Amino acid sequence: MNPTQIGHKAEKAASVYLEMRGFKIIERNWSRTKYEIDIIALKDDVIHFVEVKHRINDNQGGGLEAITASKLKHMQRAAQGWVSETKWPGEYVLSAVETSGSSYAVISFIENVF
Repeated sequence: MNPTQIGHKAEKAASVYLEMRGFKIIERNWSRTKYEIDIIALKDDVIHFVEVKHRINDNQGGGLEAITASKLKHMQRAAQGWVSETKWPGEYVLSAVETSGSSYAVISFIENVF
């Protein structure tokens, strides 16, 4: 399986996890020239821009460790791009889901990474 296929499976698992917790998935894999958002979800009138990180095992460290200051800045720009494009008038946050293993189990969810 290639990295794109792995990413899509991880994003699907994260989407199911979020839906089970009352989130409505608005969009998956939203992208523009310089921006990319794995999942855009809505809960309690707040949009969540969700980064999904998958690790086959913990040899590479945890997936959430890969969300660096640079990645957060990129996520913020992407979120602002979506908000501007859709004219979203409400609140939004950056969130993250970590999946692991061949079962793509969700092992961590942070609702607001700031």
